[in-house]
Amino acid sequence: MQGVLSGFAVIAVVIGVGYVIGRRGYLGGQARDVLTKLAFHVASPALLFTVLAEADLSLVFSGRLLVTALSTAAVAGVFVAVGVVRRWGVGRTTIGALCSSYVNSGNLGIPIAVYVLGDASLVAPVLLFQLVMVTPVALTILDLATAGEKQPLWRRLLTPLRNPVALGSLAGVAVAASGIEIPGPVMDPVTLIGNMAVPAVLLAFGISLRGSSLPLRGGERGAVLLAVALKSVGQPVVAWGLAVGVFGLRGEQLLDVVVTSALPAAQNLFTYASSYRVGETLAREAILVSTLLSVPVLVVVAAVLG
Repeated sequence: MQGVLSGFAVIAVVIGVGYVIGRRGYLGGQARDVLTKLAFHVASPALLFTVLAEADLSLVFSGRLLVTALSTAAVAGVFVAVGVVRRWGVGRTTIGALCSSYVNSGNLGIPIAVYVLGDASLVAPVLLFQLVMVTPVALTILDLATAGEKQPLWRRLLTPLRNPVALGSLAGVAVAASGIEIPGPVMDPVTLIGNMAVPAVLLAFGISLRGSSLPLRGGERGAVLLAVALKSVGQPVVAWGLAVGVFGLRGEQLLDVVVTSALPAAQNLFTYASSYRVGETLAREAILVSTLLSVPVLVVVAAVLG
């Protein structure tokens, strides 16, 4: 359980620092917006490029990834269906669907993969799937949903190529697929810039907590409860059912897919919500509550399947 606890401890400390910064006003009133823009437009694209440029793309075709992809689609589809019925709007529903299915495979998933699963590379397929498939699609939908005026068809089709996060991901995949080895003097500064992404996201999240009401008490209560229930319980249960009933996974492979599915919603979802000015409260509260709930969930999963 050391991996679970250490991973959450790191996140909690950095978010706490962000909260203090916001409360004290050390970085001024626009600190959250500046950090969010830094993460979205500069640091995150650099991080995703460096990660994917050196990734083994054969992991995308693993059987375990199919379980992740199907469980992600299932729980996201449930939220979308409810959002359509309740008329929550495209942007808000997209953010909620992401909070229901997009796991924290980076800054939390990696330490948990090391200490619980025994191999950091086991989280790579989930990371690749989310960066290459889920993120470009979701951000394209948000781009189109929040556009101020009607755009021509050709401009809509090129939307992913204008999004910095999607562009960084696709560029990294292109480098990995080509086999090109980028020289150190070129990659090193990109890596250095990318290292700002996770701290910037967590600090911005912490700053956003200043002055915020307690979760599950505002107008987003219903959407937050649905997203958290799907993320914390629905996704790992669906993943377990698919792994056992459809793909016949047992032992360590079963533990792998269920643990990764039980990870909480990723902090960078708040960056997306803030960047597009939609579903910010929903994202903040869903991330916070799912992160708190994932501790006992992961402990139970590791105890039962480990």
